[in-house]
Amino acid sequence: MTQFPAVSLYCMNNNKYQPALFWFAVLNAFATFLLIGLGGLVTSHEAGMSVPDWPTTYGYNMFLFPVDKWIGGIFYEHSHRLLASAVGLLTTILAVWLWLREPRKWLHWLGIAAFLLVIAQGILGGLRVRWQLDWLGVPHGAVAQTFLVLTCALALFTSRWWHRSEMEQQVSIPRGLRSHVLYVTVLIFVQLLIAATMRHQHAGLAITDFPLAYGKIWPATTPEALLAYNAHRPPGTIGNPITAFQVNLQMVHRLVAYAIFLGVAAAAMLAKKKLGLRDSLTRLTFFWLVLLLVQIGLGAATIWTNKAADVATGHVMVGALALLTGALWWLMAGQRTRQALK
Repeated sequence: MTQFPAVSLYCMNNNKYQPALFWFAVLNAFATFLLIGLGGLVTSHEAGMSVPDWPTTYGYNMFLFPVDKWIGGIFYEHSHRLLASAVGLLTTILAVWLWLREPRKWLHWLGIAAFLLVIAQGILGGLRVRWQLDWLGVPHGAVAQTFLVLTCALALFTSRWWHRSEMEQQVSIPRGLRSHVLYVTVLIFVQLLIAATMRHQHAGLAITDFPLAYGKIWPATTPEALLAYNAHRPPGTIGNPITAFQVNLQMVHRLVAYAIFLGVAAAAMLAKKKLGLRDSLTRLTFFWLVLLLVQIGLGAATIWTNKAADVATGHVMVGALALLTGALWWLMAGQRTRQALK
């Protein structure tokens, strides 16, 4: 009779897959992803200060604000607040559920971390309104992306796949490939911070053409050039006059986008070489590459459509998916490697 190691017996007896817990974690992660999309709509519609008070909404209890007053930018901002409250409630329930029913102690603390992070996110959003500080939108966006990765990681850790992988023979993932994916994922996070900085300066498009920039590979940023850029902005552009910093920042954003694309393409080729085309992680890297192609297309379309709200928001959401894909790939690769080395 086959003898299982003690760790496997522990997993089978005390660490069983809980479908209800997993699907609740998935619901929380999906709601978080929708919240990021709705936050993108708020920024794209310049609706961040459409509701000037917090935690109330025009003096009303947030949850009792009359529906007939949900008009214009108020609709986006108030809907964002309500969905954020729902995500906070879901995260609280998930943290308690993990603490009471999950035998893996480290998941207890990850649940608590998610709970604390969602509170911090709510406070950052509220302070941005009360203090009217646009720069707070950058850490608000950074915490949102971090929270999305954490909620999706919780769904992964409670999934059937994670439990099964603890009891099956796994193939180790080369350390170089895992490190490469991690570095590219960190670069995507940095790129999202750059994008958040651009979006929360409320200057519209700092560069209005693509793939060139004001007809050049790298645009001039002299005072005379900036005067010309501001004088010939597209009709209907809303926002502050653009500055040399904003022009250069958008160029850095473009350069980092190209670097990320090359990094993901290299990850796909490395995975194909090291793991084979049939491996699930190889297929995930090719999905990642497709996401990057879509993201670059949406970035170009954002410029060509003069930052249309739906296109810009799609750009935000696909960017979040790109970050998430890299993070989950790295976690799954780490789990497979740990089990293979046991």
